Amino acid sequence: MLDVVFAKPALPRSGALVLLVAEEAAPSGVWQQADEATGGAITRGLAAAEFKGSKGKTCTVLAPGAGLSRVVAVGLGKPGELNRLVLEQAGGHAAAAVARESDVTIAADGLSAEQGAAAALGAVLRSYRFDRYRTKEKPEDKPRLARLALLTADPAQAEVAWQPMKALADGVFFSRDLVSEPPNVLNPAALADRCRRLADLGVDVKVFGPEEMQKLGFGALLGVAQGSANEPRMVVMRWNGTGNGGGKPVAFIGKGVTFDTGGISIKPAGGMEDMKWDMAGAGTVIGLMAALAGRKAKVDAVGLVGLVENMPSGTAQRPGDVVKSHSGQTIEVINTDAEGRLVLADVIWYCQATFAGA
Repeated sequence: MLDVVFAKPALPRSGALVLLVAEEAAPSGVWQQADEATGGAITRGLAAAEFKGSKGKTCTVLAPGAGLSRVVAVGLGKPGELNRLVLEQAGGHAAAAVARESDVTIAADGLSAEQGAAAALGAVLRSYRFDRYRTKEKPEDKPRLARLALLTADPAQAEVAWQPMKALADGVFFSRDLVSEPPNVLNPAALADRCRRLADLGVDVKVFGPEEMQKLGFGALLGVAQGSANEPRMVVMRWNGTGNGGGKPVAFIGKGVTFDTGGISIKPAGGMEDMKWDMAGAGTVIGLMAALAGRKAKVDAVGLVGLVENMPSGTAQRPGDVVKSHSGQTIEVINTDAEGRLVLADVIWYCQATFAGA
């Protein structure tokens, strides 16, 4: 993840400088210092590009002088319409514009500490890459941005504001990594193992295997999984943020089909590779639990994910089969590509039976 540090406003001596500019704003602070140090090159460059600080607009002035490799102005729009989303988007635009730079400074000296941290969050989220399996990418084509210095009048307060945002970014990155993994790497057992990492954050993680789910009567979920050589899992992740251990937790439930061929009711070949994403619901819940725990959220929450692989084989579920769900109800399977509702039926009922009366 992109490393973020906060510092007092001061003109950097090298690298790239990002200016967060409100609509029709006049140079001040670090912006004014940089313009004076470059002999007005920044003002001339922005004027030539007709940059006026409109929301989402960017303008880059290359090699303006004073040791700076480039100055990037990012528009914030009208001051009265400035909010956290605008700041996050501005940070994202900044990260994209300086991805090839290794030394980057964002001048947020005109913003509050919390606003500066929001811009940093946008930059971090935009910097995400999943390149674990890339073997032919040339070094010169890879982004170099690894560290970001954000200038603010109160660095200590910005750091305080940043910590829960960083935890949020960690959770988002966790989810993105899970969804990006190929299905031969991230099968149900492997995904359950990734969930166990949340124990390091204080999350109570319990993994159920096929035998335990059989005893619970998870006939619907197990029916989906029976065609695959990869065994299913259900994972229950609990975060007790209030510290009292009582009351009903907020529940989040995710579908985790690590690959979905459709089973016997097989999908068309075109685009089937995208069905590794059929576990994105589970990936979202896992990342959410990581974010809650990482930021020490004052909430009691439970995340449940049903993890299966839906494959056609000699043992696969057939159209016309009847399975018995955890609730005791029977379900006739007409199309095996309707596997998601079968997985969720058992997990939702388990959640209700286990936690609704907590």
